[in-house]
Amino acid sequence: MDTVERLDGRALAAIAIALLTWSSAYAAIAYALPAFTPGEVAFARLLIGSLCFAALLWVKRVPLPARRDWPLLALLGVLGLTVYHLCLNYAETRIASGTASILISLVPAATAAVSALWLRERLTLRTWIGLAVALLGTVLVVLASGQRVEMDPHALLVLVCVAVSAIFFVGQKALFARNSMLGVTAFAFFAGTLAALPFGWHLPQALTAASWPRIGALLWLGIAPTFVGYLAWNMAVNRASASRVSSFIYLSPPIALLIGWLWLHEVPNALILIGGAITVGGVVLANARRRVLPAAIVPVASVEACERC
Repeated sequence: MDTVERLDGRALAAIAIALLTWSSAYAAIAYALPAFTPGEVAFARLLIGSLCFAALLWVKRVPLPARRDWPLLALLGVLGLTVYHLCLNYAETRIASGTASILISLVPAATAAVSALWLRERLTLRTWIGLAVALLGTVLVVLASGQRVEMDPHALLVLVCVAVSAIFFVGQKALFARNSMLGVTAFAFFAGTLAALPFGWHLPQALTAASWPRIGALLWLGIAPTFVGYLAWNMAVNRASASRVSSFIYLSPPIALLIGWLWLHEVPNALILIGGAITVGGVVLANARRRVLPAAIVPVASVEACERC
């Protein structure tokens, strides 16, 4: 299927909101982990996100998806939310941040591949070249920023995150056609939260022992990167193809460095700027659309003459 969906202004704004909130998640997770287990962090952010989605469903009177879609949505929620966040949190306690950043950058390519197989999206050679160029730029940014990169068996956890993210993004997209985007997103969160419950069973005890700044990190994770971030991302996926939207994930490392430049006055070196420019160029190339030339207009008289032949 050759998708005709385009990245309009609303989709780009939603992508920007998602990337900005998601970029803050890694630091918030790292700050919360000394007081909570990786499982408790995952369950807490999903629970807070689910409560926010439940309130939004109630206010907007949005129905849940059709019952026939519940099994698939439950599976997507467990894979894309429970498994993803558990693996990411455990990985952050064991591998270098640079390693995780580079591996997570494989999500756009994985999403494009799953979209081609599941949704039959036709991806042009230009799109694949753009994804490869953006990945190269992202790797350059990570290496030039001085983040530690190392080979570690626990990096496989991040590769699991890559796989389940691609399935989650594309699987939800397939259900948006016959259900509301908000209902699909909320149901996936409800399923993901229930699946994470066994890993957060001792969260109440951990909350009583944790300091308020650590609890604040959990609240931020649940509201900003989880509720706002996923809602904005799915709004964009609902308006454009999953492969096109996911290509913007490559911009996360440059955005994080830009925030550090503006907020913390951490001036990037020339190699980082070059890597960022390459990343942006790759994303633009991946999302560029070929111009369709208008069909030649054949005079009616010519057609009638041909018919008489």
